[in-house]
Amino acid sequence: MNPANLTRDETHARSAMLSVTSYRVSVDLTGGDGFGRALAEPDETFVSTSIVNFSTSGGDTWIDLIADSVVSAELDGTRLDASTFTGVRLPFSAEAGEHELRINALCRYSHTGEGLHRFVDPADQRVYLYTQFETADARRMYACFEQPDLKASFQLSVIAPSAWTVVSNSPTPPATATDAPAFQRWDFEATAPIPTYITALIAGEYFVNQGTITSTKGELGANIVCRQSVAQYLDADRIRTTTQRGFEVYEEAFGRPYPFAKYDQLFVPEYNAGAMENAGAVTIRDEYLYRSKVTSADYEQRDNTILHELAHMWFGDLVTMRWWDDLWLNESFAEWCSHFAQKRIVDRFGGIDPWVSFANAREGWAYVQDQMPTTHPIAADMVDLETVDQSFDGITYAKGASVLKQLVAYVGEQNFLAGVREYLTEHAYANAEFSDLLGALQKASGKDLDGFAEQWLKTSGVNTLRAQVEVDDSGAFTRFDIIQTAPVEHPTLRTHHIGVGCYELRDGQLVRTTSLELDVSGERTSVDALVGQPRPALVLLNDQDLSYAKVRLDKQSLDAAIEHITELADPLARAVVWTCVWDMNRDAELTTDEYISTVTRGIGSETDMTAVRTQLRNALGASKAYTPPAHREEANRALVAGIAAELEKAEAGSQHQLAFTDALIGSVDSPEGITLIRGWLSNEEVPVGLEIDQDRRWAILSSLARMGAVDDDAIAAEEQLDKTISGSERAAGARAALNNAEEKARAWALATEDPKVPNATHLRICAAFVQYGQEELLAPYVDRYLQVCELISAQQGIWATQGHAASQAVLTYLWPSPLADRAFIERVDKWVESSELSESVRHVITERRDASLRAIAAQEFAASQLG
Repeated sequence: MNPANLTRDETHARSAMLSVTSYRVSVDLTGGDGFGRALAEPDETFVSTSIVNFSTSGGDTWIDLIADSVVSAELDGTRLDASTFTGVRLPFSAEAGEHELRINALCRYSHTGEGLHRFVDPADQRVYLYTQFETADARRMYACFEQPDLKASFQLSVIAPSAWTVVSNSPTPPATATDAPAFQRWDFEATAPIPTYITALIAGEYFVNQGTITSTKGELGANIVCRQSVAQYLDADRIRTTTQRGFEVYEEAFGRPYPFAKYDQLFVPEYNAGAMENAGAVTIRDEYLYRSKVTSADYEQRDNTILHELAHMWFGDLVTMRWWDDLWLNESFAEWCSHFAQKRIVDRFGGIDPWVSFANAREGWAYVQDQMPTTHPIAADMVDLETVDQSFDGITYAKGASVLKQLVAYVGEQNFLAGVREYLTEHAYANAEFSDLLGALQKASGKDLDGFAEQWLKTSGVNTLRAQVEVDDSGAFTRFDIIQTAPVEHPTLRTHHIGVGCYELRDGQLVRTTSLELDVSGERTSVDALVGQPRPALVLLNDQDLSYAKVRLDKQSLDAAIEHITELADPLARAVVWTCVWDMNRDAELTTDEYISTVTRGIGSETDMTAVRTQLRNALGASKAYTPPAHREEANRALVAGIAAELEKAEAGSQHQLAFTDALIGSVDSPEGITLIRGWLSNEEVPVGLEIDQDRRWAILSSLARMGAVDDDAIAAEEQLDKTISGSERAAGARAALNNAEEKARAWALATEDPKVPNATHLRICAAFVQYGQEELLAPYVDRYLQVCELISAQQGIWATQGHAASQAVLTYLWPSPLADRAFIERVDKWVESSELSESVRHVITERRDASLRAIAAQEFAASQLG
């Protein structure tokens, strides 16, 4: 087992014998050792001192720490043997009673986005630090008992350059002088009890937009922070407005004030996640500060992220799971809450229904994840941290939110919120389990929820609902049944509360004329209300997206939905249809040609920009992975022609123009396409109203690199014009995409052999390396991919120290998809069977294998239809 791993059993045993009162942590960021001596690596290491007060029933235990060395350790003033430090744990023994443990350690800055991350901005050479501790990386900054059920107060002191901004969970205090004029000290107040993974330190020459939020308990500090070089893109008023509205929704809904002393939001670079719910100091990826023009979908996504993290202040921070089995209590709830809050905000201030966007993107993520062999229940069995790291996925987030939406409808929104209020009150500043929440909801609603929980939260997989109909000579239904099926591996048939919508063409619109709501249970459910009724143009199962299920329409309804997708007036009904046709393409029931035709026919009139982006992205992927190799050029031509036609029709300066431009740049694969987008770099034949801004210039260069139409000189020249971290990262990705053997070798070395490549740059390289159309160049890397998988599994070479994000990027993105035919899959199966792979490596290989088998099936189906 990975020595840094922690198991549920051992952490439960530890929390049974001890409890933690407080952490007092001092971090020295001066480059010195605290005694006037310079560190050997002042830009790579720092000194941390932890004073931990705890009580125990007595016995042997350990404290967690990932550091270069323990300089000194004392228990109640008695020196401990620092040589027993394993690199991840310091064992000790304590008698029953209260104790104070003091540990001084030499720790290392991270360049992987895990622990205390250090970043030097290439735009101005300013230094920026931030922490990312979930799931268990606080131990990279200070010695701690790293598990969520050992909550304690956290008091941080920091010595840092005087010009720096320093932020933590408590309000930033006035800095005090040190013996060295260049440095100052910040002593933060102790927090309420919180788990270690949401403690935080953000420090550097940050730009600070100062402001406040109005809470029910008064005015709170609510600064918005970012790097100096991106301050010009910080739309602080909009961000703070979203936050203020979120405060108003949540404090009313949850029946209690925001639980902490302030609410800062800090946009940080090279961030692995979307954001992190550090108590009172939320960190957010600074790609959300848009330097180029984006669509409303991007702003909607950012608003959702802001509201998601704010919800965590109650779900996760105020009340914390005992162990990661209940990760969903954090993430599913925050996902549901963010859409609930957005809907409340839209109802008051206007905007796009967030549940439509949810159905068009997030729920689709869940459906994909839930059909993989690695699927798991929403309430999953997390035996250790390695299992947890694999579970931040579409099931834990989006499926959980979809099921919670059903639960809210089942018990009633007011009853649901009443149960939530009781749960938050009962477990404030403490820990809770799934059973605690379920009990509160049952008490508030008066309904037995054990059956619901068993069906929806404790089982895996997604059901398919299929219409089976018969009509008489007059066209009236004589039978309308809904057939429910489940995968063989996960045979649970659930109770689905769904809508059945009947649609007719009226005045050029496909509109709902009749709507039914009913419960579907078991293998067959008869819809007697439709028997004897004239068959409409379209009968839509799961109308209004009331349940979490795959949908298959009867043939006439499917034909009508595809033919009249532009006339289907209701955006949520369109979302159900979009999801259906995409899933049919993935399941080898609809050819890619038919899917692309549907997309290019309907996307120009689609009003939800999330749907526009999602379907265009899916169509591009399908034109490659789900299309027989001999037919890809033709499929690409059809896709490009369809996008180009919509771009030509799009209103100048509109969001649709922007979305079609981005799709066209990513899709072109012909000499004509090369000439067109290369010309855009020189502002030649650019559509009226469109600006080829910096991020689009990089997108063009990356596409040209993929097609072998530019070389490294062109990339280097653009990098000189864009001396930012975004420019550096995009240049690395463009180089990895180059259709050139020498550049491929260089990119592979950076991705798999160089531990100094920063995490965000590393991700760009991995994501761009494998390209359809470069099969000959990629052939030598098939064996090398399997070899690097073995190194990661054995934690050899650089993989002894590289973090989870880097290994996941390699395992996921370097899988040779264009070469993954049945012979390759057979070879992989034999290799897996004969290899001793870690569970995390085996998990990703299983998912990549499944994705390739799905692609092969889709290709074979399309080939059979082509004749």
